[in-house]
Amino acid sequence: MENDRELLYSTQHSRTFSTGSDDEANESGNIAGDLSYRIRQSGSTNVPCDSQRIHWDLNYQEAAIFLQEGGNNDKLYYHPQNQDALPAYLIAHNTLFYLLDLGASLLLMSLAMCESPAVSKLQLPVAAHASLEIFGIAILVLKLFLNMRWIGVRSFVRHKRTMIKAAVLIVMLVEAIVVIIRQTNHFRVTRSLRPIFLIDSYYCRGVRRFVRQILQSLPPILDMIALLLFFMLIFSILGFYLFSQQQGDLVFADNYFFRTIEDSFVSLFILLTTANFPDVMMPSYARNKSSAVFFIVYLAIELYFFMNLLLAVVYDTFNNIEKEKLKKLFMHKRKACQHAFNLLVTKQNSSTIHLKHFVGLMKYYKPKKSRRDVYLAFKFLNHSKTSNLSLDEFYSVYEVALLTWTAKQGAGSVWSTHFYYPLNKIFVGIFKFANWKWFDRFIYLVIAANFVWIMVDTIQISTNPSIEAKNDFHTTWYSIVFVAIYFVEVIIKILGLGPKKYFTSGWNIFDFLVTVSSLVGIFGELFEESFYYIAVLRPFRLLRLFKMKKRYRDVLGTAIVLINRLGSLSVVMLLLYYFFSIIGMEVFSHYDLRDCCKNSNVESYYTTGNSNGSAQLAYYYLNNFDNIFMSAVTLFELTVVNNWFIIMEGYSHVATGWSRIYFMLFYLVTMVVMNIVVAFILEAFIFRIQYRRTMQITDIDDHGLMKVDINLSSEEQRMCLCQVLEMSGCWIRQQRDNQSQNDNMTLFRGERLRSKEDFSLRMYNDEVKEWEDELDRRRSLWSPDYVIIQDIEENEDTTASANTASTSQCQQSMQQINRIC
Repeated sequence: MENDRELLYSTQHSRTFSTGSDDEANESGNIAGDLSYRIRQSGSTNVPCDSQRIHWDLNYQEAAIFLQEGGNNDKLYYHPQNQDALPAYLIAHNTLFYLLDLGASLLLMSLAMCESPAVSKLQLPVAAHASLEIFGIAILVLKLFLNMRWIGVRSFVRHKRTMIKAAVLIVMLVEAIVVIIRQTNHFRVTRSLRPIFLIDSYYCRGVRRFVRQILQSLPPILDMIALLLFFMLIFSILGFYLFSQQQGDLVFADNYFFRTIEDSFVSLFILLTTANFPDVMMPSYARNKSSAVFFIVYLAIELYFFMNLLLAVVYDTFNNIEKEKLKKLFMHKRKACQHAFNLLVTKQNSSTIHLKHFVGLMKYYKPKKSRRDVYLAFKFLNHSKTSNLSLDEFYSVYEVALLTWTAKQGAGSVWSTHFYYPLNKIFVGIFKFANWKWFDRFIYLVIAANFVWIMVDTIQISTNPSIEAKNDFHTTWYSIVFVAIYFVEVIIKILGLGPKKYFTSGWNIFDFLVTVSSLVGIFGELFEESFYYIAVLRPFRLLRLFKMKKRYRDVLGTAIVLINRLGSLSVVMLLLYYFFSIIGMEVFSHYDLRDCCKNSNVESYYTTGNSNGSAQLAYYYLNNFDNIFMSAVTLFELTVVNNWFIIMEGYSHVATGWSRIYFMLFYLVTMVVMNIVVAFILEAFIFRIQYRRTMQITDIDDHGLMKVDINLSSEEQRMCLCQVLEMSGCWIRQQRDNQSQNDNMTLFRGERLRSKEDFSLRMYNDEVKEWEDELDRRRSLWSPDYVIIQDIEENEDTTASANTASTSQCQQSMQQINRIC
């Protein structure tokens, strides 16, 4: 339904305007069309003489907005509808406004440190933190107002995420006003919803996508959790009947585990985490050895079968969502390109984009790109060498727009080729030596020797009876030798490969960081007593052993690839902690756990008198919700699982048994998130191996850098440098027709790092072709006039005339270059 709405929008959003010119736009977008409509409605006869230029500029700007919406995965039917919406759109998508929105979101979340229960020394008066909250809310309300201004009231109302934000803001604003009036805080669980605004900010796009992926994965996960809890309930009933027997008025001592059906369910829920095993089994096992069968069967079914099955379901769901997300993003970008393409073609030639209009587009889409870079991007896209871009060629604009172009001396030259003699010869020799296979093998041999030496040295220190010797890390001659070899290796590779090429490789960056850490360790040892602890950096040298085996390279390479995406995961975990911390503070902050839980199985963990002689067990009362930081520590202990039930039981005694729901729910949520994290890592690792096999390469890092080479003639370079001259594509056609005359050319190379999306599109090449066919069928269904390829006869008729005009156009351009520049 969503795709249909976007396709319907694509057939209705544009209107044709006429200026009676040879360079007449085939369509005008919402903004230019709205301007023409207002001029006609006003009845004014004073039409600006440069109205065509104004219309083209508006089309360029709107086409750039379409491309930005495609890249940001914004819904196309929220595109600005008229000229009045454009200022609000530009403000809402301004970098300063992005930072203001992010700052307001962080401000609201940081107020948790200042509001009651506050962190000591950070507590603010009620009026102060309430006023700051209203200030932050006002900024977020302004953002919502701008959104409503440029997408329209109707689209604003049907946007679910925006409506949720609006409802939360209204409730928070009312609560903040009430706090100021009453001059005291009250029960406010809505504070836990503040992360919503951070997730919706521009700079947290990756976090938002990850949260969306979690929500999309929930249906099958919830089904598995329901099945797991159902079997847990069955075993709870069975355990209640087996282990809660009474003989007259005597109750067995182990009844507190299975005394009631509630106790039985809670005990088995804790047993699922293995935190109370074998304690929960031993009383029954002491009375009847056959009772062990119950616990063995329960753990085998619940822990080893259902929990692993849950991971399999999560991985399968996550993998399917990843591919479906790739498909939607691919098709979404294609639709955005189609909308932008329709605004850039002329009525005289509605199937291709002229260079002039491509330059106009890039002025708004990538304003920091130079004329030369824009021309290089156009020339690379124009595979047909016709000096006009077809729609199929224009689809690659997202890939080309990110390229960084630099001049090269030749296709196989090294970075130091342009150095003066004899430096160029010296650096070429260093380049060859850095790529010599025996040089790498020598380094591996040095690493292996370093490994043996460190192990022997460490064993000798650890077995020394003198305690001071363990901290007496004097710099030794062999430490200096090994680090010196590593340092020389780094210098050789940087000088040979060039700084840019060296630091674009993940493995080279890894080598550089390990070498720097080794140098820090050496210099730290020179300070002896002051910085002796830096010597723990020694073992980092051994991490280079991961390069010696392909499997190790896959593992560490996966870790390097995941670093960026794991940042989003870390933020999600922090926001999850924030959500549960706020709820815990509101519900449990006024409870004191010291000397609680009398006559219970967890009493010894909370006693402060140390009467039982177990002082190390008497600090669990510190696991509280007195402020946001202590709450986060408590939640982390719950995440680790070990003895988490002691904290839960403590609050169930001082508060109510229903408080267990909070702790159990936190465990289930973190279990789901952690399973998704595991699936996330599995998917990245397996994808790396599959990509290597599909593309038949030895290392995926070889494809990590996208490189394209384009030649420019001296005339093209002069044209790009002449700012006042209109750029022409005649040189592209001339070079195509006169292959033998392409002398005096300069090679330019465009480079950029490939993303996960790039790797996926290359690996799923067959599926991508099916997606392209599906998109073409949909568009042709909704827009009967849509034609991707013109008739062959028409192309043949126009090609001859275009080639005839190419030579004269280039001659005229050359004359203008010589005269003006």
